[in-house]
Amino acid sequence: MTQFYVPSDSAARSLGSDKIATMVSENFSDCSVIRNGSRGLYWLEPMVEVEIDEVRHAFGPITEHDVESLLANGTPNEAHEKYLGVTKNLEWLNSQERLTFARAGEIDPLSVEAYRSLGGFDGLEKSLQQSPQQIIDAIKESGLRGRGGAAFPTGIKWQTVADADGAKKYIVCNADEGDSGTYADRMIMESDPYSLIEGMTIAAIAVGADEGFIYTRAEYPQAIETLEHAVQQAEQTGYLGQNILNSDNNFTLHVRKAAGAYICGEETALLESLEGKRGMIRYKPPLPAIEGLFGKPTVVNNVISLASVPVIMNKGAEHYKNFGSGRSRGTLTVQLAGNVKRGGLFELPFGTTLRHVLYDLGGGTASGRPIKAVQVGGPLGAYIPESDFDTPLDYEEFAAIGGMLGHGGIVVFDDTVDLGQMARFAMEFCALESCGKCTPCRIGAVRGVETIDKILKGDEVTANQKVLEDLCHTMIDGSLCALGGMAPFPVLSIMKHYPDALGTGTTKTR
Repeated sequence: MTQFYVPSDSAARSLGSDKIATMVSENFSDCSVIRNGSRGLYWLEPMVEVEIDEVRHAFGPITEHDVESLLANGTPNEAHEKYLGVTKNLEWLNSQERLTFARAGEIDPLSVEAYRSLGGFDGLEKSLQQSPQQIIDAIKESGLRGRGGAAFPTGIKWQTVADADGAKKYIVCNADEGDSGTYADRMIMESDPYSLIEGMTIAAIAVGADEGFIYTRAEYPQAIETLEHAVQQAEQTGYLGQNILNSDNNFTLHVRKAAGAYICGEETALLESLEGKRGMIRYKPPLPAIEGLFGKPTVVNNVISLASVPVIMNKGAEHYKNFGSGRSRGTLTVQLAGNVKRGGLFELPFGTTLRHVLYDLGGGTASGRPIKAVQVGGPLGAYIPESDFDTPLDYEEFAAIGGMLGHGGIVVFDDTVDLGQMARFAMEFCALESCGKCTPCRIGAVRGVETIDKILKGDEVTANQKVLEDLCHTMIDGSLCALGGMAPFPVLSIMKHYPDALGTGTTKTR
């Protein structure tokens, strides 16, 4: 029987994949339709795959007008204008190293059987044969670092929680993905939710936790629904709940909708929100690993960090560590967005250059104009000029040029962008999203907007440039969390690399 794979990912659905799935069923009676996740090649969505004799052929982007002609004489219509080739041979997939996203787009996201057929839960089974300390040691050896932005070593965080006193401990997944141009967390939750569940369960076994929460962005209703169904399936099949796989380990997992505030992506504000309070940051110390959710030792990790754990425990720390460069081990999930020809997710070893991502994978700008700047790491990330495009995607290498990788989002701008307005937006964003707890962030961002407005009007430009620079450093040095502490990064990078954007004109006097 011919099998059609039609993505159920929310991006594909927004482009009509539900209608296409219905039309495939109506047009081809002797076939089955599997709603898989997305492979992340979003410029080709909806990308429909036709499988015959265990070979999958890709077509895309498909509209409802293309459906009837997908098959010719019972075989994939290779003469179709949307025919892309055998899926496994697509250059954009072959150029990647898919470890965390190995199953994304391959399977029905909610099928435990399909997940198991591609190595799913093998890491959990192997973890149950080891001591908690052996699991933590493997995570340390792998070099896995937080993929949420801070890049803190995951194994050290787990070790701290494991060593902390307390009969009750928690695992919390920060799935409040709010950075501009990012969607890797959503892709995992919608396309391969069991990898996240498996990673959290392994973390629980390692640190002695018996309860966990996935704090999911409120704007991701499909991800929330998918996770809730996946949790139920995992419980029914013995991979969650009491006596996991007939062991003495218990782990209960809950899915919670986030509060709709950017600040709740900060781990302590997230914990406050989970406890039913307003999302405001906590003073540190104590660290969440010592006093976290409800005052108990808590692991707080990002979706990609936790979803990477199963492959480490299944294939070994050395296997994972062999990818990457320097202190940045494993893979980075690059998410291309903005003015780019081929926007999508690419899982690549650390060390790949930004230029390769922008041009070889992204194809340059969608407008065909030159790339003027790219913002890497979300709305708090620096703007990177063309002179730094050969910088490897590596935490330390990016820090050396005043940038950060953050969650891996890359937003592309061509030479028509108004970077003065982008600098203003950075401060405006901070002012709108500040929780208000500390003065440098609460007041500094508002004063930043006011000062930039003066510069853009040509009002005492030189004096106000100095005020703006001093203000940025005050926010960096004095803010309690990364929102106020990093919002100046885009502004300072524009002042450094694009001085024309913020006032080289005639200075006005009062």
